[in-house]
Amino acid sequence: MSQQPSYDYENVLVEISDGIAWVALNRPDKRNAMSPALNEDMRGALIELEGDDRAQVVVLTGVGEAFSAGMDLQAYFRDVDKAHPSVQIHVRRVNAEWQWRHLQDYSKPTIAMVNGWCFGGAFVPLVSCDLAIAAEDAVFGLSEVNWGIPPGSVVSRALAETVSSRDALYYIMTGETFDGTAAEKMRLVNSAVPRQQLRQAVTELADNLKDKNPVVLRAAKIGYRKSRLMSWELADDYLYAKLEQSQYLDSENGRESGLQQFLDEKSYRPGLGSYDRTQNAVDS
Repeated sequence: MSQQPSYDYENVLVEISDGIAWVALNRPDKRNAMSPALNEDMRGALIELEGDDRAQVVVLTGVGEAFSAGMDLQAYFRDVDKAHPSVQIHVRRVNAEWQWRHLQDYSKPTIAMVNGWCFGGAFVPLVSCDLAIAAEDAVFGLSEVNWGIPPGSVVSRALAETVSSRDALYYIMTGETFDGTAAEKMRLVNSAVPRQQLRQAVTELADNLKDKNPVVLRAAKIGYRKSRLMSWELADDYLYAKLEQSQYLDSENGRESGLQQFLDEKSYRPGLGSYDRTQNAVDS
């Protein structure tokens, strides 16, 4: 039996409970601003969690009163600007690896729990998570224009992924802030709830995802992310390939079990919960 990861990171806290990995950016004195050191820790934590069977769903949040205030201007920009170009390339690569390349292709469901301030670069991991729930009084903002630069990294691309151009351009160009309720209305997050109900709402969503077949769940989410950039012809071929891939990889035989429960046993009806994953499908 392999040894379980210790998750001994300075800038990231990891707690695993009842199948849910609570991953918290841990620089509360900096409103969890993302430094090169934090980015290294997050990359390591996500890699370890992917191989940890105790974690079925990953929740990303922040310690204290902030989700994240974005990139650490001193540590990520000013200090790195003075470094050798090879160091700059490495810092940017690690940043991209965890914030969108890894999260968007993650093998497990991910939920962003926006518990407070969410500014600038924090929009990238927020959007890269599969789902997001925010506190109604969480504060969102793209303040870069107010201090002389456009939004950095792929922040604008992340906004284009989720909200309308009118909403995106308004907040990019004015630098004004908005709350969790407004974020829900513009579909930046799935829902906004009172702060005291935030963790419970995220737990309920994670529990729902835990009930699903993990192989099929990943095939479904990756199929959506990739196919939306394809033509209908390419998407047709790609999604059938994902379907067949999921059947090959699925040790639970979920497709056969689901069909059996729906067609033969009449024990499952769509919209009334998940099919019984504990019941193995019989050979047809």
